[in-house]
Amino acid sequence: MASPRTAVVGATARNQVSRTGRIASAPRMGLAPSVQRLPSTLPLDEILIGDCIAAMDRLPAESVDCVFADPPYNLQLGEAGLTRPDQSVVDAVDDDWDKFSSFSAYDDFTRAWLKAARRVMKPNGTLWVIGSYHNIFRVGSALQDLGYWILNDIVWRKANPMPNFRGKRFTNAHETLIWASRSPQAKYTFHYDALKAGNEDLQMRSDWFIPLCTGEERLKDEAGRKVHPTQKPEALLARTLLAATNPGDVVLDPFFGTGTTGAVAKRLGRHFIGCERDPTYATAARARIDSIETLSAASLALATPKRSEPRIPFLSVVEAGHVRPGETLTDERRRFRATVRPDGQLSVGPAMGSIHKVGALVQGLPACNGWTFWHAERGGKLVCIDDFRTEMRGQAGA
Repeated sequence: MASPRTAVVGATARNQVSRTGRIASAPRMGLAPSVQRLPSTLPLDEILIGDCIAAMDRLPAESVDCVFADPPYNLQLGEAGLTRPDQSVVDAVDDDWDKFSSFSAYDDFTRAWLKAARRVMKPNGTLWVIGSYHNIFRVGSALQDLGYWILNDIVWRKANPMPNFRGKRFTNAHETLIWASRSPQAKYTFHYDALKAGNEDLQMRSDWFIPLCTGEERLKDEAGRKVHPTQKPEALLARTLLAATNPGDVVLDPFFGTGTTGAVAKRLGRHFIGCERDPTYATAARARIDSIETLSAASLALATPKRSEPRIPFLSVVEAGHVRPGETLTDERRRFRATVRPDGQLSVGPAMGSIHKVGALVQGLPACNGWTFWHAERGGKLVCIDDFRTEMRGQAGA
């Protein structure tokens, strides 16, 4: 997300946990953090102005489903002014919110906001945090020290990265996201099947090729200047939220910036809570989010994961007449053949077993998904036997 990356730790809280204001910044304090509050007290779909740690400290414990954080990268350490070959100055990040006096000060800040975020996460919630080589390794260490359980590191490979003008290093063409659960025991949300289906039935990998935020998506002021220097692309946020949240979930962004998390959350039928220190960023974010329309309920409906669908054994497919005893099944390339037995097993010569066992046997592999491996010939074309199972499930649910 675009990040308001506050550099203030333990600043006086100014945010009001409000159910009516869309940007809450009144001087009145919220309830004390020690008071157990009901979910109705959550400032859903609001932007809280002020220090993110103070804001999170006033939210109810275990109240959000997901955290997406784009904290300060601390880019200034060791960096001098950067110019292009034509001597024009590169528009680098030099805002006050990204400046820290030392690595130690940055580590203290990181541990403080991660601790605050973990308190408000539900037991089965997850956190995404993005960074560059300047900070992501320090963030990862703090995550583990605080009890988070790292699930993946995702490489966001940029389609159009900024060149390395000095020619003394590799071009920085990626950033890293860490995806972590609140604890090793968390039963977190992960829409494996949906991601795989959208990826041409291939498992979604941990390297994502997504362009930078450009064009109409990039927020600019009246003079044509970028409103925020590190605005993230909506496609990046959409993939994280589709992977790890459900419609109606609450997504917290401690470094809200120009509101990419809020815009994507609203479009996908999720709630957001944003914390932002800079009122200018918050105003731009609010206008942006107000222009977003939520997708229809039908388009946001979650597909039933295959693992939770009714179990239909291959014998039932045979008994229903979709596949006949004595029929020959083959793989998609017609390399292997097996005969269907009346008891729902397959046989190849003297060997017999389940569709999975025999599929593995003929390929010389330790395992095989027989449902997708074996095919039956119908009308001169090969049909995957899993299609018959899908048809029976549809009939059962009709």
